[in-house]
Amino acid sequence: MGCIMSKNLYISALLDVYGDFLGEKPKAFLEYYYNDDLSLSEIAENEGITRQGAHDQIKRAEAKLLEWEEKCHYSEKFLRLKELSQNDKNLTEIKKIINDL
Repeated sequence: MGCIMSKNLYISALLDVYGDFLGEKPKAFLEYYYNDDLSLSEIAENEGITRQGAHDQIKRAEAKLLEWEEKCHYSEKFLRLKELSQNDKNLTEIKKIINDL
């Protein structure tokens, strides 16, 4: 994590960037857990699977998001652009980051 943020916020940010690349189910599991704040038991009950099954689905999907971010760094760059955009004198660095994407 390039900046200081909780794991939950980090995974949620990665989900925003890479979520559409996950399958429908893995994306839904992460949304339930990180965005809707459902427990593993609640997710398992809603999906008709075991608590362990819900846990495994979430861990596999998390690993994919982390792998993609490790390779692409899109979330890191987006957060940096957002931070830089708060100050007009950062225009040169903003342009460099955009060109690197």
